[in-house]
Amino acid sequence: MSPSPSVPRPRPALLTLAYLAFVSLGLPDAVLGVAWPSLRSTFGLSQAAMGAILGTAAVAYFISGLLAGRLMRAMNLGLLLALSTGSVALGLTGYATMPLFALFLAAACFIGFGSGAIDSALNNYAAQNFGPKHMSWLHAAYSVGAALGPVLMTALLARGAGWRTGYAILAVVLGTLALTFLVMRRHWDAPAGAPGEEARAEVRTASAMEAVRRPRVWLQIFTFFLYTGVEVTAGQWSFTVLTEGRGLHTVAAGTCVSLYWGSLLVGRVLSGFVVEHIGPVRMLRGSTVLGVVGALLFAIPSVPPALGLALLGFALAPIFPVLMSETPRRVGLDVSAHAVGFQVSAATAGVAALPSLAGVIAERWGLQFIAPYMLGVAVMLTVLHGVLSAVADRPQLSR
Repeated sequence: MSPSPSVPRPRPALLTLAYLAFVSLGLPDAVLGVAWPSLRSTFGLSQAAMGAILGTAAVAYFISGLLAGRLMRAMNLGLLLALSTGSVALGLTGYATMPLFALFLAAACFIGFGSGAIDSALNNYAAQNFGPKHMSWLHAAYSVGAALGPVLMTALLARGAGWRTGYAILAVVLGTLALTFLVMRRHWDAPAGAPGEEARAEVRTASAMEAVRRPRVWLQIFTFFLYTGVEVTAGQWSFTVLTEGRGLHTVAAGTCVSLYWGSLLVGRVLSGFVVEHIGPVRMLRGSTVLGVVGALLFAIPSVPPALGLALLGFALAPIFPVLMSETPRRVGLDVSAHAVGFQVSAATAGVAALPSLAGVIAERWGLQFIAPYMLGVAVMLTVLHGVLSAVADRPQLSR
């Protein structure tokens, strides 16, 4: 397999803005878990109310992803990013100020809708202009933001500043990013490559209906659904499996989970150095197979769980960004914007559905069946990606 096709060298200004955007967008995503005890006390909520917040944002995110292709056709990319980021900033402002929980949930709609559009728009632009190396590093930057958000909220709570202050600070950060997108909105219209490099040929943008009629698009959609499902199931359930299912000490189990997420971040950084040398298809094939090995090791109780989880996290790391980067080549540039939006929505559905199914399995048959369930999903992901690769390697008819 030859290395991936070369892409124009990205202009430093756009590339820097993209990295800052991914860090900033990661900041709010993991904050709710830290803010939740204080937030729940403020509104007098039950523990189950967190599901209402997450569910409301997820539904808005899902709808936004489905509409992203149309939004990208309807307006300038820079304007879409500015409006979408502004929507997230407005929602975070609502989190910081709303006196009633019903209004708090309304703010979650703004965050979900804005986040879905940003995710789709930035991923589509990066897939077409930055190549798999920078795509991997952009998602690593998102992970950095997701790690820094809880640190910020924890520090503020420790100082007695309150959870609303944390969300207010995040609103300012995202509002500043929205203004930056607005000021630089015309820069996104030009080719992403450095000045003097040949621009991409103009490609007709197909309709959403044309996109859904292509089998490759559906294969991509289901691959993203399975990927995010296994990633989040491992992250959400491994601690419970280790402590309640296998009797591991809390600190040891927490260390294993931290190692999993840390391996995911390290893997994304390292994959950026490797992917352009071995090619994205070989990278994806090796990662999916290695993910099965990691899930298998975690499913064997006699194997140290840290080994299985670390290997699983490292193996999964390149899959989302590299698979996203391959979207234009695999489905066609003309439907890429729609496909990326559908993939983002499918990823959201996978995050909601597959970890929830793990909970049903644990309730009916016991926690010991979650690790084999993860292994089964990892095997399905590997098989489906093999089918996708075989189909994608066949040349498409020119359009």
